[in-house]
Amino acid sequence: MFKTRLISGIVLVALALFFICTGGTVLLNVMLVLSLIGMFELYRIFKVENTILMALGAAACCAYYINLKFHYIDDVMVIMLAFLIALLAVYVFAYPKYNAHQIMAAFFGLFYVGVMLSFLYQTRMLEMGQFIVWLIFLCSWGCDTCAYCVGVLFGKHKMSPLLSPKKSIEGAVGGVVGAMLLTALYCVIISKVFAIEEFAILPLVCISGVGALISMVGDLAASAIKRNFDIKDYGKLIPGHGGVLDRFDSIIITAPLVYFLAYYIYL
Repeated sequence: MFKTRLISGIVLVALALFFICTGGTVLLNVMLVLSLIGMFELYRIFKVENTILMALGAAACCAYYINLKFHYIDDVMVIMLAFLIALLAVYVFAYPKYNAHQIMAAFFGLFYVGVMLSFLYQTRMLEMGQFIVWLIFLCSWGCDTCAYCVGVLFGKHKMSPLLSPKKSIEGAVGGVVGAMLLTALYCVIISKVFAIEEFAILPLVCISGVGALISMVGDLAASAIKRNFDIKDYGKLIPGHGGVLDRFDSIIITAPLVYFLAYYIYL
């Protein structure tokens, strides 16, 4: 199991390096595919996969990503409103085929997975985005790794005993500090290698610290949903890791945060 997880992790890192370094339309399409898979994983839990609700969610997600590329609509709220109205129309005219919680889950799936994951692409497209985008991984996967190591060595006080008994407060602190140190090291290396004088190291380290803290909320939130529905993993797409939502649960919530904080720094 460990070997499978390690190999899958290495492949994931290699693919992330390739697609994020490439950026542009390639990264946009990859994020769209990941979003659609993640939405399917979530919809399957609420038993609306392979239904008109999923079809509408997929269509709205595609429309949203196409708009990121071509900007045919100035305000994406138009897409969200159109999707919500379509869902309510299905709810009314197909009643009582779908429950209210399924309609809400369909809308939540688009926003939680499709929209929030898209900020990885949007961060990459910012000024200095080719460097800043890696903060998303440093303050999610980096925090997770550091938190695990510190938790194993020093963890005594449970952070969320009922939801995740293995996570500790000491591990959480270690994860945040570790992510900030990794970001500081990354920023120093990047600024030296590429001779970037305007690379704001301290603000980026602070962003990483906030992102690391928030990433744990994303991780635990995804775990809470699984606990509610008594499932171990969202999917089996990534050997040893589960599905898209299992591997990107913290990135989903850190990507928008890093984007907006970095956007105002380099505005």
